[in-house]
Amino acid sequence: MESYLIKDTTKEERKQIVEEALGNISANCDGCMAGLAEMYEEYIEGRKEIREINMEYNARYLRGDMEKKERRSCVM
Repeated sequence: MESYLIKDTTKEERKQIVEEALGNISANCDGCMAGLAEMYEEYIEGRKEIREINMEYNARYLRGDMEKKERRSCVM
């Protein structure tokens, strides 16, 4: 398995990793994909690892913070 860590990838590779993982992020047909793409922008820019982003997102479910304005779940 190849490494997805920031130290082992370029910005272009990280962008491709996110695009492949999320599918067609440019379509935004249901309004949710744009939020997901934004969520991983810090990884693409090299500021946070994927694991950190996922842990922060999941922690809001455990704390019950999903009613806050910054939530990134679907409105449907």
